[in-house]
Amino acid sequence: MAAPPTSVLLPTLRWTSALETVATQPEPGDELLVICDTRDDPIADRANRLPDRTRLVVAGEPETCSGKANAIAAGMDAARHDRLVWTDDDFRRPSDWLARLHAAYEREGPVSEVPFFVGRDPLARLLEPMYALAGTLGVYWTDNAWDGAVLFERDDLEIDEARFVAKLRRTISDDGLLAEYLDVTALRQARRVAVGGRVRETLERHVRFVRIVRHHGSQAPVEMGLVTVLLMLGCVLFPIPALVLSTLLAGGTYAFFGVRRWTFLLAYPALLVQTPLFAYVLTRRTFVWSGRRYRWRTKFDVDIVDDRAH
Repeated sequence: MAAPPTSVLLPTLRWTSALETVATQPEPGDELLVICDTRDDPIADRANRLPDRTRLVVAGEPETCSGKANAIAAGMDAARHDRLVWTDDDFRRPSDWLARLHAAYEREGPVSEVPFFVGRDPLARLLEPMYALAGTLGVYWTDNAWDGAVLFERDDLEIDEARFVAKLRRTISDDGLLAEYLDVTALRQARRVAVGGRVRETLERHVRFVRIVRHHGSQAPVEMGLVTVLLMLGCVLFPIPALVLSTLLAGGTYAFFGVRRWTFLLAYPALLVQTPLFAYVLTRRTFVWSGRRYRWRTKFDVDIVDDRAH
């Protein structure tokens, strides 16, 4: 059975090899929406040279939300079809990636793959086991949506679409918001996403991650801090059991998702640094993401402090 016409939403500022792979997969009747911020972005230079079934959408500069949420909102408005895929430009996927998502939807309804974050700097590599436990196993275990690879239909949203798009334009985390209004089945398919590159960038990412958990999760900052301190105390007071258990848990998570990387051995030191990292997060009032500095007070209270700050 052929899949219905589909709109694939892909926010990006430049042409990448990952984007090129996605561009080969839409079938006749589908569309790939490449969404950028402004006509000054490098991808806009290719507007007249995009592959078949691909068109450029210029979202405009965000005012009260993240650039990513603004791009997805613009893509939702521009998309012509009811079946939608949200995806990213920063990971590799097989040539039948879109077909697999369609097949999974026919079995499960709305579906999402899960990310496996691979560090590109010393701190990001140290934190890989925590990324695996929270960002991979956590997303899979709780059936949360990941905007890197999620497929659903407009009617699957548990909220009026116009209200959902309006909320996107007032927040930071597009997939955090999506998870609140869409029940998905998370697939046991992890896509490797390179993160970091500089320690400073990894610190900014950590601040953003904790903010997402705070605003879209069930844990208040005090609860998060208490859990973090208790984990570190357990590691200090019972080092050998903590070392063994954390390493086995991380190693089992890597194996469960078919990831072969030595970094699971860093689970114990990764746990030890969570308390100082959380203390660092508490000192921060802003964070930088993709060149913009944000102040995120509450879920729908976002300021862009310094547009495209570097």
